[in-house]
Amino acid sequence: MEQNDERQKDVTLFVKVGIIVLSCLVVIGVGMKFLPEAITVSSTGNKKELPIYSVDTDENKVSLSFDSAWGNEDTEVILDILAKHDVKATFFVTGEYVRKFPETVKAIAAAGHDLGNHGENHKQMSQLSEEQCIKEIAKAHRRVKELTGIDMNLFRPPYGDYNDTVINTARDLKYYSVQWNVDSLDWKDYGANSIVKKCIENTNLGNGSIILLHDGAKYLTDALEKVIVGLKEKGYQLVPVSQLIHTGDYRIDHTGRQFTM
Repeated sequence: MEQNDERQKDVTLFVKVGIIVLSCLVVIGVGMKFLPEAITVSSTGNKKELPIYSVDTDENKVSLSFDSAWGNEDTEVILDILAKHDVKATFFVTGEYVRKFPETVKAIAAAGHDLGNHGENHKQMSQLSEEQCIKEIAKAHRRVKELTGIDMNLFRPPYGDYNDTVINTARDLKYYSVQWNVDSLDWKDYGANSIVKKCIENTNLGNGSIILLHDGAKYLTDALEKVIVGLKEKGYQLVPVSQLIHTGDYRIDHTGRQFTM
């Protein structure tokens, strides 16, 4: 009888352990199922949500990106220069820009360039609530959709200002958040030669670089052709951001460089 009792205890213990192990596997399985598509790491081990600053690629590809939030006086010239050199780029437009210059936005789309979301009113979004962030992104999205039929999926926070809430909100709205790793500093009005040098001699320039320019910067139209020629002479192919970034599951390291999983 004592042996039977002991065996019964062993069987009961085995069943309990089995249930615990099975429960753990189910929990792990559920966790894996709901892992986010973007996983961000940092050098300190503390997770911080980051946008895409550059892309890991073996191909000699870089992207020109233009922030369009103010006037459109130079946009036609920019489009002409891009067309002359058979270059497709990415224009991050605000909702207000779309409202003021609908024909310009349609021209950008018709030329085959990316249209990206730059928020409705060019606000510092790290200072906004999640609900306010949603409104800023969704309203600009709706304007472009109604005007062009395009569902944008690239987002650049105004001023390059973001926090975890901004990046997570954009992701929930099916957007890839995009920064840059080469800054032309064209908005500082240092002159055309300065813009060219900042772009093609930048120490950060390399495969997968995203270059920041501003539609409306004082000397940009004087510099843009030289920037394009200089990049091509270095062996780079210029593609829009949509053709540079990795889609699907990816990770971003502490420098903001995007890698496939």
